[in-house]
Amino acid sequence: MTNPNKGTVVWSPGKSLWFTAHLFIAAVGGWMTFSASAAMLSFVFTVVTLCLGHTLGLHRLLIHRSFACPRWLEYLLVHLGTVVGMGGPFRIIYMHDIRDWAQRHESCHPFFIHQNPLWKDFLWQLHCEIRLLNPPRFQIERSVANDPFPRFLQRTWMLQQVPWAALFYAFGGIELVIWCISVRITISLIGHWLVGHFAHNAGSRDWHLRGHAVQGHNVPRIGLLTMGESWHNNHHAFPGSARLGLSPTQPDPGWWALRILQTLGLAWNIKLPADLPERPELVALNLDAQRPLTPVSMPEALESERLRTFS
Repeated sequence: MTNPNKGTVVWSPGKSLWFTAHLFIAAVGGWMTFSASAAMLSFVFTVVTLCLGHTLGLHRLLIHRSFACPRWLEYLLVHLGTVVGMGGPFRIIYMHDIRDWAQRHESCHPFFIHQNPLWKDFLWQLHCEIRLLNPPRFQIERSVANDPFPRFLQRTWMLQQVPWAALFYAFGGIELVIWCISVRITISLIGHWLVGHFAHNAGSRDWHLRGHAVQGHNVPRIGLLTMGESWHNNHHAFPGSARLGLSPTQPDPGWWALRILQTLGLAWNIKLPADLPERPELVALNLDAQRPLTPVSMPEALESERLRTFS
């Protein structure tokens, strides 16, 4: 009965007002309080939250379990990912998985695959949500759903900005609060949407997935800027891989950070494409493309996929 095509896109008040408020503060307050030091600190904090928080903590760890780390470090990374400002960890898992579930059908609603004109996709993705007529039932694995820390982050995800705002205010006043909170959140949300839009519409492809409603594309020029997330064709092909840039010419700052953690003994069971189950629908488009990268993980990396399911 589940159907990824039939649904209605509706305005999401919380999502829309959250983004609009920070956009307004960033546009007006950012102009009035600009300084080179505030802009630089905002840039550094944006890189930290996107690299360690979003791509490592939320995407590669919490969603895909492509590596393991100490519990305290997982909490820190997931907190930094929540501070990016897209939502709480449970919400991020749901948004990611419902999109993947829809894209793996032969067709799905345009909301899930960024197939609208840029202006309409902007309105849909940053101000709206989709209500499917027959949605799947979403279940998060118990180890996450019953963990008090991500549950706390989910309940208080907007308030997670407050301690950081207080810290920035103590060190630099209101200008640091505006630049390191509102400007950063605005740039992060718009950037995340743009990467999703372009990575599903244009770029190179080494891999094709038969029967999927949309194909991911690699967008080379923004590999560094996106912490490796723009290697989206690679990610569609090998979603459980901790490394997104699969060749030396594909910069992947998230992978570099993970390798540093591994060197320090803070990350293990790192999964690469060679560790993942074969996918019969996966077709190599490039003769040079092969199942890349020998494993650097421990044997436990061959464990079964996470228990989160749609049914």
